[in-house]
Order: sequence, then C-alpha cells, then structure tokens
Amino acid sequence: MTDSTQGYDGNKLDEPNTEFEEFIKRNPPPNIDWSNGPLCKLIGQAMVEEAARSHSIPPVGVKQVETTFRADDGTHLRTKIYQPADLLSDQGRPLIVLIHGGGFCIGVPENEEITARNVVQTHGAIAISIDYRHAPEYKFPYAVEDAWAGLRWAAKNAASYGADPTKGFIVGGSSAGGNLTAVLAHLARDKGLRPPLTGQYLAIPSVGTEEEIPAKYQDRLKSYTKYADSPGLSVAAINSVLKMYQPDLKDGARFCIVNHPKGHAYLPPAYFQIAGADTLRDQGLVYETVLREEYGVPTKLDTYPGLPHGFWSAFPTLSASKAFRRDQVRGFGWLLNSEPRVERLQSLEYDRVVSIQWTTKLWILWVVLKDKLTSLWAF
Repeated sequence: MTDSTQGYDGNKLDEPNTEFEEFIKRNPPPNIDWSNGPLCKLIGQAMVEEAARSHSIPPVGVKQVETTFRADDGTHLRTKIYQPADLLSDQGRPLIVLIHGGGFCIGVPENEEITARNVVQTHGAIAISIDYRHAPEYKFPYAVEDAWAGLRWAAKNAASYGADPTKGFIVGGSSAGGNLTAVLAHLARDKGLRPPLTGQYLAIPSVGTEEEIPAKYQDRLKSYTKYADSPGLSVAAINSVLKMYQPDLKDGARFCIVNHPKGHAYLPPAYFQIAGADTLRDQGLVYETVLREEYGVPTKLDTYPGLPHGFWSAFPTLSASKAFRRDQVRGFGWLLNSEPRVERLQSLEYDRVVSIQWTTKLWILWVVLKDKLTSLWAF
C-alpha cells in the first residue's frame, strides 16, 4: 500500500466550483430555521426516508437483503446487506461496514446505499449498512454503543453472508458516520476486535468541536467561520445537533476522537474525502495530518474545492459528484490493495437518474411539512 496523500492547500480548497455556484443560483435551497431542533429532525427524517424509497431497486449484479442485529441492551436495529449476485457459497469476500450520517439525529441504512452498491459492483465485496438509535430520544453515547454492536455483529456473522474479513475488513461512514467510524477504529484496536480492521473510510468527518482541536492546529481552523452559513452544513445546524445529541465534548474516546487518550498508533489505514467549502473541512484535515504525521498511519486524501458538506448526495448531477463516486471506489481499492472494476460502476448513472426524481420532492416536502408542523414544536 502506498501513501497517495495530497498536500493541504487552503487557498485551492476555497476556490469556487463554477458548476455548483450556477446550480445554487438556479435552485436555491430552502431557508431552514435550525433553532427548532425537533422540527428539523422530523422533516429531515422524512427527507432521508423519501430518498431511501427512491433507491429501492438494486442495479444489475447486486442483491440486497434486510435483517437486524441486536444492540447490547437487546434492541433490534435494522441493517442492509449488499452482495454480488454471482456470489458462491465457497467464496469469501472482503467486508465493508458502512455507517450513515445525519448529525446523530436522523438517517437510515439506505443513506449509504449507493456507496454499498458501488463497492459490490467494483470490488466484489460484501457491504453492510447498519443503523443506530438517534437523538434527541437517544442521546450520546447510544450511537456509539449501537454502532459498536453492529460492527461486532458483522464480524461475528461474516461467513453467513459470504464475507471473509481476513481478505479485507473496512469500516466507513460520512459526517456523523465518519465520527462513529473513527471511534470504532479505536474501539476495535483497544478491545481486540477479531478479525482486525484493515481499513477505515472517513468522508467529511466530524472529529470533535473546534474548541477541542489541539492548540497547535488552531490556526488551521478557518472553514468553521468561513462557511458558517454553508448550504450543506451551517454552524446553526451543528449547534442544533449538539443540543439534541448532547455529547461529552471532552470525551476523546467516544466523541472528540482527535484527542483520544491512548493516541492513534496502530490504527488501520484511513481514506479521507473532504469537501473544500465544508464547515467541518479543517477539522477533518487536521485529523488526517495527526494520523499521518504524528502516528505514521497510512492515509489517502481526496479533496473537492468549493463544494459543501454532503455535496455528492444533495447535488448528485454535478460533475464533481460523479468524480467523488469514482474517487470513492478507487479509495476503497487503495484500502483493499486492489484495482476497482470501474467499468461495472453502473450505479453512477443510476444515482443520477434516481436523484433527479427525488431531489425536487425533498424541497416540496420541506415546505409542506414546515408550514404544517412549525406550531407543534418548541425546542
């Protein structure tokens, strides 16, 4: 495995993406009042569930099943398993466990469905997307404990769905799922998960709060202020999420992972995808630097100048969103030490077509529910 990390260039990452800027002018996003946390959660969950329904039909070559795993308190949680359609019983495949984002407050396993299908198509892997309980009903550390239970379940039952983690065992996620990924990578190291993880995938991750980032890196933290009103993730949205999730901001083992009390030695290689106009950009870049420079963890970094948090999902027709998907399967290839079969990446076009169908629905859904439900909640 070679280190193909790009250098950090803040000026380059701030360069506007012309295609995105023109798209936003033609399609302005709704003005969301993030001060009403429960209302935002209700509407956001309706949005992600609508998106999940739009992704219900798998592309050629992928089969998927739904099952459950048990949290440590016995609660059954949903999980989706994605397998190659030509999987034979005697073929053990690499295992990739995915954790959805959503600010620890919303989300469904299907939010990582395109990623799951793509790694099945291009790497012949088994992908599992796990769920976890959400705030404010289930505050910190429920998400951590549920995700850890899901990862252990996946490792224990790998053979039953055609996976062999000794051929590759990756945990990954985006945004809040990226935070949980980083936390689980440390838990797997410290608790001796077997088989051990061989890689971690972190897209636009949160690794703590700006105030808790080590002092020597504070001068790098410009994106939080520069993109405070970003259409992808605003500071107001972050504050609303923190109010609902209520994490222990000093907990370096389960939330502010950049400050893990045992450090970051002996972690598996990490692949990062960071958006240039993302509020969380610089803390993600700091974490990549800490892993690589201070602890010698192999890393690979792909960046997307001028684009906001979650751009590939919110704006999937952009050229940069398609590039993100291609980079993603190559990044998983770097973690698996294998070349992706990009010619099988049928769901890039599938992603584009389906998203055109539901993107408009999401804007309508926001407006309709907001008008009907604003008076019902006080937060």
